[in-house]
Parts: sequence; C-alpha cells; structure tokens
Amino acid sequence: MSEGLFTQLLNLACGAFLLAAVVVLWRRELAAIVRLFALQGIALAAIALLLGLHEDRWGLIVVAVGIGALRAGLLPYLIRRALKAFVAERDGGHGGGEEARETQPLVNVAASLLTAAALTLLAYAVARPLVELDPTPATRALPVGLAVVLIGFFVLVTRRRALAQVVGFLLLDNGITATAFLAASGVPLIVELGVSFDVLLAVLVLQVLTVRVREAFGTTDIDDLRELHD
Repeated sequence: MSEGLFTQLLNLACGAFLLAAVVVLWRRELAAIVRLFALQGIALAAIALLLGLHEDRWGLIVVAVGIGALRAGLLPYLIRRALKAFVAERDGGHGGGEEARETQPLVNVAASLLTAAALTLLAYAVARPLVELDPTPATRALPVGLAVVLIGFFVLVTRRRALAQVVGFLLLDNGITATAFLAASGVPLIVELGVSFDVLLAVLVLQVLTVRVREAFGTTDIDDLRELHD
C-alpha cells in the first residue's frame, strides 16, 4: 500500500470515527444511537486494519478483526437486546414509551454539538506537541482519538437514560483504543484482548443492572431514580 493511499484511507476512517461520535449527540432515538456505535466500531476496526496492512503486522490485523466482531457486532447486539426488552414492555401497556428515546438530556442538541466542536478543537490543541514530535500520518490523526474520548465522556455525563450512558462509556473506550493505535501503532494482542473482555464484561453487567432497575422502578431515567431516593 502506497503512503498516499494509506494516508487518504486512514483520514477517511478517522473522519467516520469522529463523525459517528458527533452524530450520537444529535440523535435522540436509542436505536439510532446503537447503530451509530456499531458504525464507529467498523471505523475503529478499519483504523487498526489499515495500520496493520501498512506496517505488515499480522497481529494488528487479527486485533482489527476482533475489534470489528466485538465492537461492531457483539456489543451493539447486547445493547439492542436490552432496548428491545424495554420496547416490548412498553407495548405491553405499562407506560415508559419514552424509553426508546433520550427525551430530555441535560444539554440540548444545539449546545451539545457546539460543545463537541469545542472539545475537538481542544483535542487538536492538546495533541499538537505530540504531532510535532513525530508527524506521521497516524500521529497526525491522534487528535481524533482524543476528541472521541472527550465526546464519549460528555455523552456519559449528560444523558439520562441508562442505555445512552452505556453507549457513552463505550464511545469513551473506543476513543482510548483509537488513541493507543494512532499513538503507538497498536498495542500487543494480549493487551487488547484483555481490555476487550473487560469491556464486554462491563457491558454485560450494565445490561443486567439496567434490566433490574427497569423491573424494580419502571424507568431508567436518572432524574426519576434520584427523586425516588429523595
């Protein structure tokens, strides 16, 4: 693969990776948010695959395949199952029709998009010294990973639905993974496998918790649960 083609494809994958995180802030439907997370998983796998092909590292290519299967396949499937359980209960006539949407985030859509732009600019400013040290195509894309970390954290703290917060946590993890790939051209296979299994376990635990909370209190809205505590 030529250097020019590699740079173009890497920039395209990183652009799709960042765009998916930004659009999550725009969409309110939880099903659409899950689909965007799956698309981001594909973009993340593409980043790892391109780095592996460019550097002839088969271990990195294997990691890319594993990331694609886990973060674009298995994790979205688990979240979608939890979402379907909520929708099925809603159709049973027990209310909770708002569960399929993030109805009232702490920050509205316009402000969220402006914040995402500001966080992206911050990521580029913070990463600039690192890029100047080694201005390779991968390092120049490093701010994208940092921006997704910040956006994922923003989603995590501003969304009220438990499932939306789970997606925010996973966006944060995707950003950390992308940063590791772009900064160091990947991580050892055993490390990535360990992290991936930890993320899978965390999602399974969060899925069980959201189902139990929904069964016990009839909602997963954080504000409603806080009122029950009060």
